[in-house]
Amino acid sequence: MKKKILVVDDEAGITRMIKLNLERTGKYDVLTENEGSKAVAAARQFKPDMIFLDVMMPDKSGDEIAADLKEDAELGDTPFVFLTAIVTKDEAEQSGGEIAGNTFLAKPVKTEELLQTIERFLGT
Repeated sequence: MKKKILVVDDEAGITRMIKLNLERTGKYDVLTENEGSKAVAAARQFKPDMIFLDVMMPDKSGDEIAADLKEDAELGDTPFVFLTAIVTKDEAEQSGGEIAGNTFLAKPVKTEELLQTIERFLGT
């Protein structure tokens, strides 16, 4: 059974590319959402196994979405990873990708990094 991945980023080109690359493996069903304010509703409907969240979005930040997810009875245990251009690849690597208890991947993110991160969390 394919794992479900939700990708939330305000840049449609990024979500489209991630969706294409993950679905190409044949292991994942990917739903994308480009409006942060709709992310939690999308997650409730899709019931993803894992979520990738952009940190900085115009209508609702990744931090706010993550807080809402953690408080949701059905989604609270869903692993999520922040995608950000704020943290450099070197900073992410030096911290082991963990900052303040959250996992970060620096943009631009490579498909291999996404796959390794999914494997780490879901063991797929």
